[in-house]
Amino acid sequence: MPYVQARHARGPAMKIQSILLASVLGLAPGLAPAGGPFGIDHRVAYDNSGIWKRSVQQDLEAATAITVIGSALWFGGEDTYGDTSWRALDASVFAAGTTQVMKWSFSRERPSKTADPGKFFQGGGNQSFPSGEVAFISAAVTPYILAYGDEHPAVYALALLPLYDAIARVKVRGHWQSDVLVGAAIGVGFGWYAERREHPLILSVLPGGFYVGIRKSF
Repeated sequence: MPYVQARHARGPAMKIQSILLASVLGLAPGLAPAGGPFGIDHRVAYDNSGIWKRSVQQDLEAATAITVIGSALWFGGEDTYGDTSWRALDASVFAAGTTQVMKWSFSRERPSKTADPGKFFQGGGNQSFPSGEVAFISAAVTPYILAYGDEHPAVYALALLPLYDAIARVKVRGHWQSDVLVGAAIGVGFGWYAERREHPLILSVLPGGFYVGIRKSF
């Protein structure tokens, strides 16, 4: 497959992380002093209503997955946008796998179960650190931002998706502040890595027909 687009510097990826960091730390006025090993974790007022409702978060995650996978299959790797979508798929899979292993390893209790952010290594069923959902969405949007952000600044608005999810996960006490920040960093990191690769990894191991895309196959 030809190398269909130029790869960009890491600057935009760092901007995404900075936006997420500043916004999530903006949840600082909580119900308890900040603590934990990161010094920033605390419960905030519980809010599972309106746009923060858990079902809205789940819908966003599903829509992100459908959009990335659908775009990759429809446009194929020979198309510039399709190539970026395959990179977004790579990043999402890497981020999801990495965060799941970390969840099992650190077994941190969620703020829905405890007010103590220092409870790591609590055994099975405790999977707060890091946020796999925020990592997944961050990984999915980063390749698009890196590929198109300089030419089309409106694309930077995609950073609002992981930002929303990070805040929402903290509000419903699904995660601590450090959970979502580390998840975002993992997602942005894999997104940057996937965008910098010469070719998308998953696409490279699939049959050649996936390079063409569904729209050209018919």
